[in-house]
Amino acid sequence: MAGRARLMALGMIAAAPAARTAQAEEIRLDEITVTSPSPIVGRPGAPAGGTGLAPGVLPVLTDTFSPVTVVTRSDIAREQPRTLGDALFDRPGLSATTYAPGAASRPIIRGLDTSRVRIQENGVGVQDVSDLGEDHAVPINPLVNDRIEVIRGPATLRYGSQAIGGVVSAENSRIPRFVPANGLSGQVLGGSSSAENGRNGAASVEAGGENVVFHADGFRTAQDSYRTPLGIQRNSAAESQGGAVGMSYVFDRGFVGMAFSHYDALYQIPGGEAAESRTRLDPTQDKLQAQGEYRPLDGPLAAIRFWLGGSVYKHNEIGIGEDGRDGIQSTFKNREAEGRLELQHVPVVLPFGTLTGALGLQADRRTLGTQGEASTLLAPTDSRNTALYLFEELAVGHGLRFQAAGRMEGARSTGTATLFPGDYLPVEGEDPLSFGRRRRFAPKSASFGLLQDLPYDLVASVTGSYVERAPSAFELYSRGPHDATETFEIGDPNLKEERARSIEVSLRRGVGPFRFEATGYHTRYTGFIYKRLTGARCDDDFASCGSGDELAQVVYTQQNAAFHGAEIAAQLDLIPVGDGFFGIDAQYDYVRATFDDGTFVPRIPPHRVGGGVFLRAEGWFARVNLLHAFAHTETAPFETLTPGYDNLRAEVSYTKPLDPAVYGASEVTFGVSGSNLLDAVIRNSASFKKDEVALPGRSVRLFLSARF
Repeated sequence: MAGRARLMALGMIAAAPAARTAQAEEIRLDEITVTSPSPIVGRPGAPAGGTGLAPGVLPVLTDTFSPVTVVTRSDIAREQPRTLGDALFDRPGLSATTYAPGAASRPIIRGLDTSRVRIQENGVGVQDVSDLGEDHAVPINPLVNDRIEVIRGPATLRYGSQAIGGVVSAENSRIPRFVPANGLSGQVLGGSSSAENGRNGAASVEAGGENVVFHADGFRTAQDSYRTPLGIQRNSAAESQGGAVGMSYVFDRGFVGMAFSHYDALYQIPGGEAAESRTRLDPTQDKLQAQGEYRPLDGPLAAIRFWLGGSVYKHNEIGIGEDGRDGIQSTFKNREAEGRLELQHVPVVLPFGTLTGALGLQADRRTLGTQGEASTLLAPTDSRNTALYLFEELAVGHGLRFQAAGRMEGARSTGTATLFPGDYLPVEGEDPLSFGRRRRFAPKSASFGLLQDLPYDLVASVTGSYVERAPSAFELYSRGPHDATETFEIGDPNLKEERARSIEVSLRRGVGPFRFEATGYHTRYTGFIYKRLTGARCDDDFASCGSGDELAQVVYTQQNAAFHGAEIAAQLDLIPVGDGFFGIDAQYDYVRATFDDGTFVPRIPPHRVGGGVFLRAEGWFARVNLLHAFAHTETAPFETLTPGYDNLRAEVSYTKPLDPAVYGASEVTFGVSGSNLLDAVIRNSASFKKDEVALPGRSVRLFLSARF
C-alpha cells in the first residue's frame, strides 16, 4: 500500500552459490512506516520498539511512486547532525546551503532550495524565515526526530506549489500516536566532535496508560568556531536548545493530540563582512500543533485526518553597525498558521481493479514583519493560500498500480512593490517609486504515476507532473540590502507563475543481498525564478548601486530553464560474517541546469561519486567510505569556479541489547566516527559564501545513545 514501506535486510546467505538456497536465513528487522509521500495509507501498526533498520542498511522504499530518502533513527543517533542540511548533505540528489555550517544550512533537493523546498514537522510547515535568506536557520533540531523523509516528484502535490522541488519532513512523536507497550519508552543520546569542539545532547520520553499518552523531549547543541585546513573559520560558533511537551488521547479507531514546542539559538555568520562585523542571529520560535485521525467502522470514509499548527517566530541580526556600535541591526518576525484536512474513501472494487483515494483541503496564512535595516530589505507582507487536492490510486493486479493527483490553489500576496529602473542602476535625482500592491494567483497542478512489480524483487516506476508555482512575497517585494548575505536584493512585483513539466523514471530493489535505487529525471521550467547577479555592487541604499562595493546586487528574474539529473545508491552484501555481512556500497548523483540562452543556473551542487566497504555483524558496524565531488565548472555569469574535493569517512560502532529489568535500558549504542579524514579544503558550489567559507576540516566524533 503506497506510503507504507517494509524495509528489511536479508542475512546469513552462505558463501557457496550452490548452498545459498538451503542456507539463506531471512532476518526481519523493524518496519519503517512513511506517511508523507501519499495521503492514501492503511491503518498503522504500533511501533516495534527497536531502532529501525540495522546500522548501515540502505533503506529503499519500493511501494512509493517516487523515490523517498529516509534518514533513520539509527543514522540520526550515530551521525548526530545539528541541522537538517547536515543530515542530508551527502545523500544522492541532496545537498545543503551550508551558509553557517552547523547552524544555518537549509536542504537542497536536485539543485532547488528556499521557496521551492518545503520543510515540515509532523505534516505542518516549519513556519520560519529560512526561505527568505540563506543565513536564516531552520528551527528544527534533528536529534529529537525518529526519522527524516525527503519526498520528490508528484507526491509533493499534497503539500502545495511551494514544494515544487521537494519536501523535507521531520517526523517525531511529539504528538504520540500509540501507548508505549510497557507504559514507558524513551531514548537519550549525546556526543562530541573535535573540529569545532561540538557538544550534543538530547532526550525524549513517552509515558501513558489506558488511553492517554504524554511526551516530553529536550535538546542542546553547542560548537566553537570550527577548524578548517586553512585555519579557524572566524565567527562560526553556534548553540541551540529547546524542547516540547505533548499529549494524546488514543482509542481503538484513532487518536487526537497536541504539542507545544520551543526553540532558541544563537549562532554566528562566518566569512567576509559578516565576520568582520561579528554578525550573529538569535532565532526563537514557539509552536503549537494538533493532529488527529479517526477511522469509521462503516460508511464511505476509511479515515479522517487533520493537522493544525501555528507559531510565532522572531530573530534579530546583531553586529557592529555603521556607527561602530555592536547591537541589533535588523529584526524579522513571522506569524503563521496552517490547517489541513484529509478524507480517505473506502476502497472501491471496479471491474478492472481496486480504487483508493483521498480528498484534501489546506489553508495557511503568513504575516512577515521587519524592523531596523530589515525593513529596507522587505516591508511587512501578508500571504494567504487555500487549496483543494485529490489523490487516487488504482491497483489492477499483477503488481501494476496507477496514481493520479490534482491540486488547485488560490494564493494572495500583499506587500509594498518598488519600481526600479530597467538597468537597476540609480537615476540622479530620482528615487524608486514604492506603493502598496496585492497579487492574486491560481496555480494548478496535476500528476500521473505508474508502479510495476518486476521479477527478482525489482520495482519500476514512471511518473509525470505539471506544476504551477506562485511567486513568493520576497520574490515580489524585496527592495534593499541584506547585510548577513552580503547582497542587495531586488524583487519584481510583476513576476508570473512558474511552471514545471517533469518526467521521472526509477528502478528499485529493497530486499535481498543487493539493494539499490536508480532514478533519472528531466524538468522543463517556464518562467523559472532565480536570483540573478547583475555584476553591480551596492552599499546600503539603491543610490549607491554601481558605485558601492559592500553588497552584490541580485535581481529576482524569470527565464526558461531545464533541469536533468540522476541519483543512484546501491549496497551489496558480499561475504557472510557471523550473523551479518561484509559488503560494499556506492552512490552517484548529478544535476545539470541550463537556461534557454545556454547559460547555467547559479549555485548548483556538483557531480559526486562515492563508495566504500562495511562490516555489519554481532552488533558491530564498521565502514570506510570515500565521496568525491568533481570540480563545478558550469557556472552562471559572475559566479566563480568551485574546486573538487575528496571526503574520506569512517565509523566503528557497537549496539548491545540489554535487559531493562537489570540495566533500565533496552539497548545501547556507542562508537567513534571520522569525517574529512584527508583534511581536504571543501567548498560548497551551492553556497553564496563558497569563496569565503570552507567547510570543517578533519573531525573525530564520539557518540552514545540508549533506549529504554
